[in-house]
Amino acid sequence: MHACILSTLCIAFALCLAPPPAGGNEIITSALSPDGRTAIRLVVRSGRAYYSVTRDDRILLDDSLLGLLFQEREPLNRGFTVLRVTERQIDETWEPVWGTDASVQNRCHEVTLTLVKGSGLTMDVILRAYDDGVAFRYSIPDQDGFRSFELISEETEFCLTGDHTTWWIPADFDSYEHLYRETRLAEVEAVATPVTMRTEEDIYLSIHEANLTDYAGMTLRKTPVGSTLVCDLVPWPDGIKVRGDAPLVTPWRTIQIADTPGGLVESHIMENLNDPCAIKDCSWIQPMKYVGIWWGMHIGKDTWHQGERHGATSVNTRAMIDFAAEHGIGGVLVEGWNTGWERWGSADAFDYTTPYPDFDLESLAAYATEKGVSLIGHHETGGDIPTYEERVDEAFALYERLGIRAVKTGYAGGIFPRGHYHHGQWMVRHYRSIVEKAAEHRIMLDVHEPIKPTGLSRTWPNMMTREGVRGMEYNAWSDGNPPEHTTILPFTRMLAGPLDYTPGVFDITFDQYKPNNRVHTTLAKQLALYVVLESPLQMAADLIENYEDHPAFAFIRRVPCDWDESRVLDAAIGDHVTIIRRRGREWFLGSITDEDPRTFEFALDFLEDGVTYVATVYSDGSDAHWSTNPQSHEIQTVEVDAVTTLKVHLAAGGGQVVCFVPVSP
Repeated sequence: MHACILSTLCIAFALCLAPPPAGGNEIITSALSPDGRTAIRLVVRSGRAYYSVTRDDRILLDDSLLGLLFQEREPLNRGFTVLRVTERQIDETWEPVWGTDASVQNRCHEVTLTLVKGSGLTMDVILRAYDDGVAFRYSIPDQDGFRSFELISEETEFCLTGDHTTWWIPADFDSYEHLYRETRLAEVEAVATPVTMRTEEDIYLSIHEANLTDYAGMTLRKTPVGSTLVCDLVPWPDGIKVRGDAPLVTPWRTIQIADTPGGLVESHIMENLNDPCAIKDCSWIQPMKYVGIWWGMHIGKDTWHQGERHGATSVNTRAMIDFAAEHGIGGVLVEGWNTGWERWGSADAFDYTTPYPDFDLESLAAYATEKGVSLIGHHETGGDIPTYEERVDEAFALYERLGIRAVKTGYAGGIFPRGHYHHGQWMVRHYRSIVEKAAEHRIMLDVHEPIKPTGLSRTWPNMMTREGVRGMEYNAWSDGNPPEHTTILPFTRMLAGPLDYTPGVFDITFDQYKPNNRVHTTLAKQLALYVVLESPLQMAADLIENYEDHPAFAFIRRVPCDWDESRVLDAAIGDHVTIIRRRGREWFLGSITDEDPRTFEFALDFLEDGVTYVATVYSDGSDAHWSTNPQSHEIQTVEVDAVTTLKVHLAAGGGQVVCFVPVSP
């Protein structure tokens, strides 16, 4: 998947319809999905605009208010009539630079309603209906009475029709690093998106946003009565939500809809609601696995700052480069190489071009290049945005000159200037500017403490992966992530886009360094996370000495991080998930469970007919248990074909992976 252009494009011209007849109190129009099952309807009633969503004629969202309110501007939430309606059919197939599938179909019905106020001020509401969900956005053109603006409230509602089972994390304007809760919708107060639900009829819904550009991040708060969620944008320090100059085009508000949990995961609605690739030559964008000077700091073996236990030394980095080269690992992340870690948390702390005296950046970059490995740079900002923006061009230019192809950025701590939030418009602008600057220098990004993904990787595929999740490091210095955590992530945070969870810890308990902390999985589950949790930059997170001569490391060496096809075989959110992914003719199966052991049987009918495969199975041992015996695992090879039934046994907190390699050419 290396093409960055559309492979097929068949878009109907917009069709301008005659204005609706004058008179009457209600105008209704709708967009219908290509398969005819899902519809999003807009009605203008008594001057107010509402939308609703149905699937198979069942109401999923009842009439939900639309509108925008501005400081010292005419309100755009009432007094509307319909000026015109236009519609088009979109049917295109495009090829991602990287991703879960080699090609993506973007097929939907789009309807645009132009609403007009008595003053002549107009606003478009754009509706789209896909087979896998619906989306809508607001668009206000530059016009008399609307040049500059300060948005104080987006009035969008999501009026759900039941007290659904809901998987959610609290609305936090600075972080998504929370454990997911499973409750009834009635128990929700304020949530981050994506927020995922199951109806009583076993329909799965997930509310999020796509194409977040120069706008505030959306959270949702629940109304005191009923099952309605209301848009609550992350504010500027003065309380304004969004400011700028016309035209104003909001992000898409999205509702993914599926008959199964796996249908949510297999959706491409997020990418489809973003613009095509903006980078002409994408040949330098290469997914890869990496090791790094990282986990040692979290478990207390090393330090970020210079001293007796400094991790980012030339000696340690050279050893990492040698290990990566020997095992076909593409990159080496180095955290703590640059001066300023002693001052972390204060303004003007970090220098992004000056290494500590015990780290020779120039020679190490050259050595890595000689070995066919790329250093992955690290820019921890400590939230000091003005300093980083002042210095980032010089830093990226240095990396480009040295052949450093990727950078991990970090924004841990409060944002400078104080009063700004990580997820407000000011920071959304910053995150986007860094992506674009990185592209100018042919640099890929892995962003920690980010704004959530909203499909941007279609437009800027150098935006490879993000944290925005309670990841592996929480196991090193907290109560850790419970066994169910990673069985929820594919259906919540991962619906937004790739996540840098940093799997692959083999020393599950790391008693030598922190006897009171541990990872809450088996070793086999750590392997399975490489298939279940998608990321085009995928870390082997453990200390490299824990991989040396370990037979299970062969799987990490082999598993791709870029795919031609992906499917969910079976899943129950918070309980278990099994995903298969294909690269070329090889298939990989990853299966994980929560704290309960489980056994499944899967037909291997996804394999090529008439072809024999060698299946290498990495499974929990018969006595494995995440708490009492996490290291127990087995590795075996068997011959299988498309009519074979595979039995998968998962220990408590366990997992299994299988690599299927065809015998015939």
